[in-house]
Amino acid sequence: MEGEAAPALNPDITLWSLIVDADPVVKAVMLVLAIASLWTWAVAVDKWLHFGEIEGKARAFEKVFWSGQSLEELDDRYSDRPRDAFARVFAASAREWRDLRRGGQISPAAADLMIDRCDRLMQAQIARELERAGRGFGVLASVGSAGPFIGLFGTVWGIMNAFTSIANEQQTSVAVVAPGISEALLATALGLLAAVPAVIFYNKFTGDLDRFADRLEGFADEVLARLSRRLGERV
Repeated sequence: MEGEAAPALNPDITLWSLIVDADPVVKAVMLVLAIASLWTWAVAVDKWLHFGEIEGKARAFEKVFWSGQSLEELDDRYSDRPRDAFARVFAASAREWRDLRRGGQISPAAADLMIDRCDRLMQAQIARELERAGRGFGVLASVGSAGPFIGLFGTVWGIMNAFTSIANEQQTSVAVVAPGISEALLATALGLLAAVPAVIFYNKFTGDLDRFADRLEGFADEVLARLSRRLGERV
């Protein structure tokens, strides 16, 4: 009818307007996901630099180890101030037989006990090195698994708000439904944005840690082999 006011349309919906005008619960979900995403990237950068550092130090130590130096020379050079994982694993065994190498002959039983003790000490040190290298993995695993569900909670809440708006306005126009649906989808997108990188980084660094563990295990076996040959000369 003439003179009847036309229904007002909502302003254009933008990403910023969705965040600012979102329901307080959805805002809280977005904040949690934003913090989780930043935390994920902080851990990822730290682990990337850390694995690069230990890889470089491992190569340097292995180069010296395979250069032909004796165990005694390596002990004198690295055991007092081991600064990397390989040096610490080596020092764990070197300390056990340091006094023995200055003596004379030993019995086969004593040599076997020495090898067993060195093996146990190196395995314990390897476990500590892997624990140190794996710090922060729990954050990546938690964000990767929980992120989509946190976003889904925000999605459900946003859809509830959309249906509430329909009930209050008693109409189903796009202007009424779009804001609630949009903030719901934004929560889903933020959940995936936090979770997907976390899963990728977790899988990548887990693979790096497994390869590092295999290298440490192989190095420990080689130390035991060389130590066994060295003790065999005194039996």
